[in-house]
Amino acid sequence: MSDIICVTARKLCGGDFFEQLGRIAEAEPRYIVLREKDLDEAQYRELAKKAAEICEGHGTKLVLHYYWKAAAELGADSIHLPLHILREMSAEDKANFSLIGTSCHSVDDALEAQRLGADYITAGHVFATDCKKGLPPRGLDFLRDVCYSVDIPVYAIGGISPDNIASVRKCGAAGVCIMSGFMKCPSPKAYMGEFNGK
Repeated sequence: MSDIICVTARKLCGGDFFEQLGRIAEAEPRYIVLREKDLDEAQYRELAKKAAEICEGHGTKLVLHYYWKAAAELGADSIHLPLHILREMSAEDKANFSLIGTSCHSVDDALEAQRLGADYITAGHVFATDCKKGLPPRGLDFLRDVCYSVDIPVYAIGGISPDNIASVRKCGAAGVCIMSGFMKCPSPKAYMGEFNGK
C-alpha cells in the first residue's frame, strides 16, 4: 500500500475537480483527505457525497474532514480533524469512526493526539510551501522529534516533493501528505511513480 496521502484543495485544480479526483483515486494513494475549508457544512456534505462515490468506484479510502457530524450522518468511517475539535469529542462521538486523523504542529500536540485516540497524525509544515506563504517551515528535526515521540503513524505535510521525500522517510515518517502536486498534475499515476523512483 502507498505511503502517500492526497489532501484536496479543489481551487488549485486547473480543470474539473471531480475528474481530477477520479484520476487521483485511480492512482491508489493510501487515503484521499477531502479538505475543503472554504465550504460550510451543507456544501461540504454535497461535495462529500459525490467524492465518496468516486473513491468507492476506485477502491480508494476517502477521509472526510472537519465536519464530523455530517461525516457520521453520511456513514463515513474515516475523519481528519483539527486537534481542537478532537479534544471536544466524547468517546461516543469518536466511536462513529474506525479511522481518526488529526493535524499536529508540535511534539506536545502529537502526544495529546495519541492520548485522545487519534489513529494517525499529520505533522507540518516540514518544508516551505505556497500553502503557508510567509510562515517558516518547521523542518526535519521537528518531524523526527514528532515521529519518535508517538507510537501512531506520522505523515509529513508541507512542501513534500520527489526530491525531498527520501529525507522525510529517514525521519521515521510513515508517509507524506501532498496537496498542490496532486491537484495540478496531469497524470496522478505518473506523479505517484516519481515518489517511488519509477
